Amino acid sequence: MANAILTLNAGSSSIKFALFANGASIPQQPELVGQIDGIGAAGGQKAHLKAVSAGNQLLDNIDLDLAGPAESQHKLALNFLVDWLHRHEAGWRICGVGHRVVHGAQKFSQPIVLDAAITDALRGFIPLAPLHQPHNLAGIDALAAALPGIPQVACFDTAFHRSQPEVAQLFALPRAITAQGVRRYGFHGLSYEYIAEVLPQHLDASRARGRVVVAHLGNGASMCAMKDLKSQASTMGFTAVDGLMMGTRTGNLDPGVLLYLMDYQQMDAKALTRLLYKESGLLGVSGISQDMRVLLDSPAAEAREAVDLFCYRIVREIGSLAAALEGLDALIFTGGIGEHGARVRQQVCTRFDWLGLRLDAAANAANASTISAADSRIAVCVIPTNEEWIIARHTAKLIA
Repeated sequence: MANAILTLNAGSSSIKFALFANGASIPQQPELVGQIDGIGAAGGQKAHLKAVSAGNQLLDNIDLDLAGPAESQHKLALNFLVDWLHRHEAGWRICGVGHRVVHGAQKFSQPIVLDAAITDALRGFIPLAPLHQPHNLAGIDALAAALPGIPQVACFDTAFHRSQPEVAQLFALPRAITAQGVRRYGFHGLSYEYIAEVLPQHLDASRARGRVVVAHLGNGASMCAMKDLKSQASTMGFTAVDGLMMGTRTGNLDPGVLLYLMDYQQMDAKALTRLLYKESGLLGVSGISQDMRVLLDSPAAEAREAVDLFCYRIVREIGSLAAALEGLDALIFTGGIGEHGARVRQQVCTRFDWLGLRLDAAANAANASTISAADSRIAVCVIPTNEEWIIARHTAKLIA
């Protein structure tokens, strides 16, 4: 049997997994990849597992009966996944498990092999990421029980941004509060780390290591300013609700709005959390859907307004990040919307004609890897991200 690395990204409503061959180097293409989604879905909808092999052959496509509240459904889904892997890993021996962990706080700036003490420390960061960290930890606990003795590695979404200057990480709050860890952390770091890794394959050296803004646009969305392939600033801050407008999250919001809702609408912390994370963004503005594909196909004025606001906020934040970099040499799109949303990219890029950005309309429509025109002063690329490969590579290195 050949050795393999399993990667796990356990979110609140979905669990993504992949199995990579563990040889002299980790191939970017996994042996199998899949997802369980719809965990905790309302209205009697069932969770669903879909998995494909390296050759894109369908391995499974089934509904799951997960009874009970969302928390118990999540545990059942993890247990089902472990059993499913045991039945489908023929020819492979799992020698290590790599986990995406949203928050490493200031303590963890590099991937790390997990033990009981480190896992307990990660539980201490739940207040920093209450909607994500518990599910990441549930995945760690489930795999520790299912694969006793197999080393597990945590890879942090916050780690890539620890290269930022101190001034980029601070809030204008009293020092007694910032000393408690209330600062800008930034997220989607595993995605940005991948882009930094492969960017020299897409751009000449001076541009790749120059002033680059990467737009990770999906249901969760953020942007990162990079120089010398290192993070200099990010749109996300203390939490993953900051910065850009997202599928169901507000993005940047005047904190006075929250004070108003507390004082005059009697909304408590639970209601505000639901509003900020689950009821706003594309879904809240359109009243139709959080799915950009649905909104782009809709004739409704509300759908167009949601798309326009999404693009406007991206333009505003690109301007802010370019100012932090003192210029802009390249703009990179990644994530589901970034990779496939030609109309979104076009709407954003045309607002930067004044900076000398020229879009190649045909290349953009074809989702080509380079979509800037030959005479564009700013290079514009579309690069699919691969967070799973980054996790697998870190895991293989640490357990070697």
